[in-house]
Amino acid sequence: MTGYTLFDTAIGRCGIAWNDAGITGVQLPQPNDAQTRTRLFQRSGGDVIESDPPPAIARAIDGMVRLLSGQKVDLTGPALDMTHVPVFNRGVYDIAREIPPGRTLTYGDIAKRLGGVQLSRDVGQALGQNPFPVIVPCHRVLAAGGKLGGFSANGGVKTKLRMLGIEGAAVNH
Repeated sequence: MTGYTLFDTAIGRCGIAWNDAGITGVQLPQPNDAQTRTRLFQRSGGDVIESDPPPAIARAIDGMVRLLSGQKVDLTGPALDMTHVPVFNRGVYDIAREIPPGRTLTYGDIAKRLGGVQLSRDVGQALGQNPFPVIVPCHRVLAAGGKLGGFSANGGVKTKLRMLGIEGAAVNH
């Protein structure tokens, strides 16, 4: 079964897609539901049907809703289907998932753990391709010196700053 659903959060209407192996994509809010669906279909290969989420997905949705309302929620539990995710990106996502709410790392911090600071740009590219935002908290990864850096979600850096603010993270901007 491959399905998806949209759900409301404090930052807007998000989407999630899944299959039997786990979550295949999360979409942060777009200007309207149709655009959110389109982006979610692109992340999930387009072969999903709208349906009620199974219990594990419902728990992941609840966790994201609570996190985006300011609660300190651990989202390391939901299974992610990384079948189509490059190996390097998987390493980046594994490290990013360990960053607790309200805390941050830099691209360089992650790059050093993967082999060297020279991988910082690759880390940024991997995070820009993150199909699981919120669950893989790419918004918690900053540029050198704790500066915001980029953010590919709708609203860009403003959205990143809003998400970090909800979590109570200190940011230099």
